[in-house]
Amino acid sequence: MQFGIIFPTRIDDWQLVKDAEDLGYDRAWIPDSQMIWSDCYATLALAAHNTSRIHIGSGVSIPGSRIAPVTAHSIASINQIAPGRVFLGLGTGHTAMRVMGMKPMRIKPFREYLRVVRALLRGEEVDYTLGDTTRTIRFLHQDLRFINLEDPIPIYIAANGPRALGLTGEFGDGLTTLLYEDTSILGDHLQLIRAGAAKAGRNLPDPFHVSAVTAAVILHPGETLESDRVIDACGAWVTTTLHFVYEVYQLTKNEEVIPPAFADTWEEYCAHVDQMETPADKRYLQLHDGHSTYLVPAERRFVTPKAIQGTSLVGTPEEIIERIRAAEQAGMRELTILPPTQTNREMLTEFAELVMRKY
Repeated sequence: MQFGIIFPTRIDDWQLVKDAEDLGYDRAWIPDSQMIWSDCYATLALAAHNTSRIHIGSGVSIPGSRIAPVTAHSIASINQIAPGRVFLGLGTGHTAMRVMGMKPMRIKPFREYLRVVRALLRGEEVDYTLGDTTRTIRFLHQDLRFINLEDPIPIYIAANGPRALGLTGEFGDGLTTLLYEDTSILGDHLQLIRAGAAKAGRNLPDPFHVSAVTAAVILHPGETLESDRVIDACGAWVTTTLHFVYEVYQLTKNEEVIPPAFADTWEEYCAHVDQMETPADKRYLQLHDGHSTYLVPAERRFVTPKAIQGTSLVGTPEEIIERIRAAEQAGMRELTILPPTQTNREMLTEFAELVMRKY
C-alpha cells in the first residue's frame, strides 16, 4: 500500500510536498483548476526541484483547458527535473470546467485526447486534429533534453462512469477514484477497466495502480462525527462531493445518482442552491465556492455524521487501518488524503505517525 497527498494548488505550498516526502508519503497529486487555484505545472516544477524521492504529478490535468500536445510537453518538462518519478493524472474536467459554466469534455474527444497524449509521451509521431486541420506531429529536439521521454510517464485516469472506465482500460496505467464506503464498487469499476483493455487488445500493466482519494480524520479521545474539529477537518471534502453530485443530478435528473450519504439532506440542499444570491444563469460562480479548500459556513449543516461516514475516512487509527485493508483487498493500491488547508501539516504528520507507520 502506498500513501499520497492531494491539496488545493497554492504555488507557495510546494513546500507541503517536501514535508510529505520527509514524513514518508509516496506520492503527491497537484490539481489543475485554473479559476480557483494556482497553476499546477508551475507548482509541480517547484516541488520537483526541491524533492528527491516522492512521486509527483497532476491530480488531475484538464483537457478542456490545455490542448493535448501542451499537456504532454508540460508533464515531460517536469519529468526532466524529476526523472522517473513523474505521473500524469487526466480527467474530463469536472470543477475546472463547471466553475466557468462549461461542461466537462465528452467521452469521444477525451478518447482522442488520451490517444494523442499517450503517443507523444512515447516519443511517437501521431495524427493530431486542431479545429478542421489534421496533421502529423511529434516532439522535435528530443536528444537535447528539453523534455524527458526516456523515463516512462504513467497516465492515471480519473473515472467513475462506465465509458470513462473503459477508456481507462484502453489507455491508462492506473485509475484515480474516490474511496467508497462500499468496497464492491471498486471491484465493479475494475471489471469495466479490464473489459476496456480486452476490447482494445491490451494487457493492463501489472500492477495496475489504483488510487482512492478521501479526507482522513483521526478521532481524538471523546470526539464524535459531530465534533467541530472533525467537521472542520473534512467539511470541505464532504461539500465538494455534494457539489459534484448536484451537478450530475442536474445533468441527468436521475435520483439514483444521489448517494445514501446525502439522501436525508438532499431536498434541503437543493433549496439552499435555489436560494443562492447569485443569479441562476451565473450560479456556477457560487456553487463551487470553497471547493476542497474551505467549508462555506452556510453549508456546514450539510456535513452530517451520515455524510461524513459516506464520503470520508474517519475513526480511530485501528478503525481507519481496517477500512484501508478492506479497500486494499478490493484492489486499491494507494490511499490519497486531502488534509484541511488550515491544519494540513498537522494532519499529515498525525496520519503518518498513527496510521502509516502502523500499517
